[in-house]
Amino acid sequence: EVQLQASGGGLVQPGGSLRLSCAASGFIFSDYAMAWTRQAPGKGLEGIAVITGDGESISYSDSVKGRFTISRDNDKNALYLQMTNVKPADAAVYYCTKGSTKGRGTLVTVSS
Repeated sequence: EVQLQASGGGLVQPGGSLRLSCAASGFIFSDYAMAWTRQAPGKGLEGIAVITGDGESISYSDSVKGRFTISRDNDKNALYLQMTNVKPADAAVYYCTKGSTKGRGTLVTVSS
């Protein structure tokens, strides 16, 4: 059974930083591209970052490009999202995803 558990969310001030983590299990992690997706209150899902299984290819949405960094540690079956210069528009529930599968998310609140 595929399990994806995001963590690391919380309250961050505008301009601040936060690092999200995702623990993956139930599949051969290094074989799959992984992504971060978010859902802001009252809005649909937004894919924001994708990384290939070997970590060699990465892409970002325009909304986070230059501010967020996706990475992975295949030895630890872990996915990360380093968030910097966080904006109020970044407030959302963040999910790590494998294809169409998303696990339990973590809430990021942006407030001064």
